Amino acid sequence: MNHLLATTGIVLSNGGGIAELIKFQEYFKEYRIVVFRGLNGEEIMFDGQVESEKRINLLYDAAEHHFHVINSVTGAPSRQYFCKGCNKGCESCVTHKCQESCSDCMSIPPRSYADVRIPCEACNRQFRSRACFDKHTNNKLGKKRVCEKKKNCAMCNTFITPKKHECFKPFCTICGHNREIGHFCFMQPLKNELPHSDDVLFVFYYF
Repeated sequence: MNHLLATTGIVLSNGGGIAELIKFQEYFKEYRIVVFRGLNGEEIMFDGQVESEKRINLLYDAAEHHFHVINSVTGAPSRQYFCKGCNKGCESCVTHKCQESCSDCMSIPPRSYADVRIPCEACNRQFRSRACFDKHTNNKLGKKRVCEKKKNCAMCNTFITPKKHECFKPFCTICGHNREIGHFCFMQPLKNELPHSDDVLFVFYYF
């Protein structure tokens, strides 16, 4: 540690902040340093903006004025998926939309467009360039490759969501069923029953 501080010229006798983070980022060029403020993963205090798959994720503790290392970017904010492009967690890597990553192959940054779209027979999707096509067979979303996770239906050519797919019948999030295109739904009535005690949080307070 002393050798690192002497090499970078950083002084931490009174603590460190953004200025010191910038110097650390200049030294660790092969890593992208990202500091979050809070466990929800929405507010970012510092982002080194380095194009690298290697990351150092930190959590700033305002009460203790301390930086904690985040070992799991999905475990800390309790999210199923964490996008390294926009630094936000979400419930599904398949349906997540990000302007910082390629919507076709999920590479960061997005791949440039070519004149011809390249089709893939495995996932029934088309890709913006040869590099984009090659990347979608190697990049992973969780434990599976992009080609296995993101697919279009061979019959109706629509995106297959994690819900049960039916051709020409998109899934309705209100009624919870696959319905015809143009289907008008209504709000579901509340069940006339008391909720289970395990699903209810009781809060008692006094003025």
